[in-house]
Amino acid sequence: MEVEKTNIKDCFVIAPTVFQDSRGYFMETFNENTFKKATGLQIRFVQDNESQSNYGVIRGLHAQKGTMAQAKLVRVLKGEVLDVVVDFRPDSQTYLQHYSISLSAENKKQLFVPRGCLHGFSVLSGDAIFFYKCDNFYDRQAEYGYRFDDPAFGIDWQIAPSKRIISEKDMQLPFFESEKK
Repeated sequence: MEVEKTNIKDCFVIAPTVFQDSRGYFMETFNENTFKKATGLQIRFVQDNESQSNYGVIRGLHAQKGTMAQAKLVRVLKGEVLDVVVDFRPDSQTYLQHYSISLSAENKKQLFVPRGCLHGFSVLSGDAIFFYKCDNFYDRQAEYGYRFDDPAFGIDWQIAPSKRIISEKDMQLPFFESEKK
């Protein structure tokens, strides 16, 4: 497993070692001891989630706050997405900066999203199956987010505006600047 730091503190790209032969492939997607040694972080995942989305879907930007904040380890089982993390920790040196990466079934890369960061993705392939492990349970009362197209974050989702598919819930999320007033 190769672990690469990103510009966001405690956010890592993980490329697993893939063993491939004529039968197919095998890879270890998570090992708590290896992860801790490579990142210095102790993580205990308690919930797995999976979603399927079609081309043009943008999900995000989402997080949970307070004691229900979640760290996530995300990967793509089918297709390709542009995965995006926004550092939303006010005491962080990279507060409001974002990091994006192409995750695909082909490259098998994973992204570790630390607690306190907003997260989202856009689907770049015909469809995609997205999988993520969470270190805390989902709690609707702790859920919050900001608009995917918020100029405060300056994210290029790599989907033309006319092709974007956004849920009504995500369209109703606030813009960051409007909340500061």
